[in-house]
Amino acid sequence: MKTLKLSTITIALALFCVFSCKKDSSTSSSATTVTTDDAADVAAGALSENSNGLASVTDDISSNAAVVASIGSGQTINSAGVTSEHQACGTTVADSASNSGSADSVTWNYFRKYTHTLNCNASNQPDNIVNTLVYSGNYSGPRISSNNSGTANVTIAGLTTNATNYVLNGEYKRTGSFTNKVSNKAFSSNIDIVGTNILLSKPGRKIIGGTATISISGTTPKGTFSYTGTITFNADSTATLVITGGGTYTIDLHTGFKVKH
Repeated sequence: MKTLKLSTITIALALFCVFSCKKDSSTSSSATTVTTDDAADVAAGALSENSNGLASVTDDISSNAAVVASIGSGQTINSAGVTSEHQACGTTVADSASNSGSADSVTWNYFRKYTHTLNCNASNQPDNIVNTLVYSGNYSGPRISSNNSGTANVTIAGLTTNATNYVLNGEYKRTGSFTNKVSNKAFSSNIDIVGTNILLSKPGRKIIGGTATISISGTTPKGTFSYTGTITFNADSTATLVITGGGTYTIDLHTGFKVKH
């Protein structure tokens, strides 16, 4: 009986150690895991205007398209000093700009380089513009700070006067280092957004519809992570993000603020 007692105590202690060790390991791992909420924060930054996200890029592209489409009414592009030059059909022009500022508790600083290739219709009127972008910079908000760079390749149509909206199709990419200030997690990440028929109002240039897919992947000190999802752009300057196997979020495209449902 004495031997049986000792064996029972030994087994109990062993089981306690197993469960305790498992619990400690799980707690330690979760502290460095990039969750769906973390992924949604990163996605919000890649979408919103005040972090050089997709909404900022679409505004730039549609602003340029509006000017190009209005050349016939006397407006010009590529003005240099006292001379002006109109972009001809089939040609490509390049420009660059710095974009920095502070709004809604977010500060940002980016440098962008664009090319714009104008395609015209059979009547020699501006029809669509193929835009490429290379950018680099950083932003810091209440939840996320990041140093990142990326590219975009986006075609904007709807330049003709009878088109009721601008329509954008293309891809936006971002890669860099990210720190979640709330959970104190640091990780690297790659974001890829592919937009389909994103509608912008004319003349306001506000996103009012369309969809996109998003993939977010990267590394942490403990390993790798990967998420995918869908984005639906709404008429009220928000986007609905659904992360596959995760949560649903509403993202303000101006501020980057997110709400989980």
